Amino acid sequence: MQLRTLTGRAAALPALITAGLVLSACGQAGSEPAGEGASRSPAVAAPLVATYDGGLLVIDGETLDVAADIPLDGFNRVNPAGDGRHVLVSTSTGFRVLDAAAPELTDTEFEGAEPGHVVRHAGKTVLFSDGTGEVTVFDPQDLGDGLPEGETFTTDHPHHGVAVELDNGELVVTLGDEEERPGIQVLDADREETARSEECPGVHGEATAQGEAVVIGCEDGVLIYKDGEITKVDSPDDYGRIGNQAGSEESAIVLGDYKKDPEAELERPEQVSLIDTGTGELSLVDIGAGYSFRSLARGPHGEALVLGTDGRIHVIDPGSAEVERTVPVLDEWEEPLEWQQPRPTIFVRGDTAYVTDPGANELHAVDIESGEETATAELPGTPNELTGV
Repeated sequence: MQLRTLTGRAAALPALITAGLVLSACGQAGSEPAGEGASRSPAVAAPLVATYDGGLLVIDGETLDVAADIPLDGFNRVNPAGDGRHVLVSTSTGFRVLDAAAPELTDTEFEGAEPGHVVRHAGKTVLFSDGTGEVTVFDPQDLGDGLPEGETFTTDHPHHGVAVELDNGELVVTLGDEEERPGIQVLDADREETARSEECPGVHGEATAQGEAVVIGCEDGVLIYKDGEITKVDSPDDYGRIGNQAGSEESAIVLGDYKKDPEAELERPEQVSLIDTGTGELSLVDIGAGYSFRSLARGPHGEALVLGTDGRIHVIDPGSAEVERTVPVLDEWEEPLEWQQPRPTIFVRGDTAYVTDPGANELHAVDIESGEETATAELPGTPNELTGV
């Protein structure tokens, strides 16, 4: 295993930064936000939100009853806003705010071309608009009465990127343009560059582990940013792409996917990666089944969870890098060629794993500890993405 440590270096700020009010546009659990959302008691208990072709389903997380069916054209994506009440819906024009507890799709929108990654960490939510390279940072507790005050930062070039703000105000953000995405830069609280690495071809995805170690995926391994230093961890294969990751504050080890065929139209891997942010070691685990980018999750104690094409949740002990047990949930399934097409999806909240079954238009709730299925519901549409507050 080859590791290379890159020390931080000061550099001129390579991008435009604007602080202040993020203008309003018309058109994991925590305390409720200030504003109108906090003044109303939740109508939906522990809401889940599923997308389908033509709308959104708001689902009671306890009963799995559909509380609202909200029409919304287009291919929409959903992410928790981070305040325990709202969900951000990525549409063709930006990140629109859904009050999942109401339930109501508001007119509040963070405008942005090609809205992409949403990252929640250290009490802040960070949005990345691929079409402009604009990063928006805000406190999700301020949602509920229009758009909150926040900060925007624009990268040198638009690209499919991601950013995360750390507890000390540092911003880790990807580098790239339309042609390539070579790495990351780290900016301090004043948005002066303190470190960068361009040793991460095809940079994609982000996860934060115990101790605020940030893992960014590459086509040949990962970058780890921790304690002011960027470390490159190489994959065991020349091409070993890790593009999707799942982290946990309960574990120093990040779960990632792993693909090693650069020529495949759609590679269906049966190995996942485990990146130890403490030692810099990268391990591969064979789960004996395929999976998709919507198959990765973490359990309440840091367990690594992978929803396999065999219909089972594979529970991996990150420390031993072994599959401890499997939990049957679905029939066997195959990942579709187009990434926008529905496929089984796992979302974890507390001790419960929620799993969609697009083939049967069903949603399942599974207790992670016991492996018992606690509830099943039939949905009025074919579920695609799934999230919750």
